[in-house]
Amino acid sequence: MMFGRYRGAFHRECGSVSVEAGPVNGLMTYRRRCEGQTFERILVSETDEIVINPVEPVNLPEEITDFLMMEFPPMVIGPGATQTIYLKFPVEIGVYLDAAKCIEVLDVFAPGRQKYTLYGPATTGVIARYYWSAVYPEIPPVESFCDGVMELSISNASHEWAEVSRAVFDSTDMKLYYGEFVAVTTTMKILSKLLAETDFVDVPLKSDMVKSIELYTARKIPVLSRGYLMEWGLS
Repeated sequence: MMFGRYRGAFHRECGSVSVEAGPVNGLMTYRRRCEGQTFERILVSETDEIVINPVEPVNLPEEITDFLMMEFPPMVIGPGATQTIYLKFPVEIGVYLDAAKCIEVLDVFAPGRQKYTLYGPATTGVIARYYWSAVYPEIPPVESFCDGVMELSISNASHEWAEVSRAVFDSTDMKLYYGEFVAVTTTMKILSKLLAETDFVDVPLKSDMVKSIELYTARKIPVLSRGYLMEWGLS
């Protein structure tokens, strides 16, 4: 497992991804390789730790949005019904320098290509990171450093049947955990055929999981937990 805290020289490798730190020409150097792309920085500090953990998957190839759209096969949900499903979601990997509780973002990377889409009208809608997933009744196996597991609890609070095939989230609220795999817990409350509220729940999917450092925390950006109102349809 690549995720964790490291002090001094180390080397971790998984498939096309390798991350290491060690002396190069007498200077401590961080180096990363991912699918042929490389990144390198000289580190000047006597007390820092390098922290590697999953981060909100909306940063690559550049920061253009805070929103994540999950699309999946259509589900028809009756009035008052609830259902918990599992989806696969994209993973990005963040690398931090942690020196005396002063955290600095050093690197963000991920294998594969990122897709984006528009949710809502062209004039008032939002750009969102796009990801399609099958629907699973239980935790599915995932590919390390490419996919995580999203637990999505859907409740229909309306008095109508509703068809759902997508969920849009504001990633500034995202609470990621990691262990054998990366996971996030989410909710979706259907208000009508066209409206729903989504949110993240700050609990691990398994009890032995470790909570990730959030990019917004590392960047010292204040965030209020508020969820997201889907007002441009559920499918």
